[in-house]
Amino acid sequence: MLIFPAIDLKDGKVVRLHKGSFDTVHQVADDPVATARTFYEAGARYLHMVDLDGAKEGVRKNSVIVRAVADAGLKIELGGGIRSMEDIRAVFDLGVWRVVIGSAAVTDPDFVRAAIEACGTERVAVGIDAKNGSVRTAGWVEDAGLHYLDFARSMEALGVRHIIFTDIDTDGTLAGPACGRLAELKEAVSCQITASGGVSSNADLRVLRNMGLYAAIVGKAWYAGAVDLRQAVEECQ
Repeated sequence: MLIFPAIDLKDGKVVRLHKGSFDTVHQVADDPVATARTFYEAGARYLHMVDLDGAKEGVRKNSVIVRAVADAGLKIELGGGIRSMEDIRAVFDLGVWRVVIGSAAVTDPDFVRAAIEACGTERVAVGIDAKNGSVRTAGWVEDAGLHYLDFARSMEALGVRHIIFTDIDTDGTLAGPACGRLAELKEAVSCQITASGGVSSNADLRVLRNMGLYAAIVGKAWYAGAVDLRQAVEECQ
């Protein structure tokens, strides 16, 4: 199982949210590039980044920082505000390894199909963000009226190979991952599943590893000092 430490960007700062609420945004690190280098020194070779400005407003504002972080040597998967093939090309030009399509996967499934055909299944992931099992879009503020399992099946039918599942109810809570929903998702589709939300310890990561998941994202738990990243990489990756 791969370990993806996380950097969420808002207004050029490294921040975290609690259960996806922008009212709870708080800065957790001073320098995104230095943070990425710390991850690299701990053995991580992958990085999950979210442009929260892009996710909420549909306009990416942190491209300069993304390019600088890409130079730190990590393979970056980036989500937030990716709504068109032009966006994808611009993001890849920044040195990003994989794009994560979120809201646009709900509103424009044909875009997902076109992205996979143009870029391949390894360079395109779909982010499924759900609250109480219902898919959310536009920075998690809008309910799409879709059950996450039905939506996942529809994405698999388009050729999607990688799904990043964020359980909003656990995100930023350090309450443990949503293992039940992750198990249901793994049963429902044959895609590679990345778990996001709720990780509180290295023990949580071992549980996710034993579930046979493709990857896990570590956010608040690392910033809070609750996860030893070097140990996680050694044990899981």
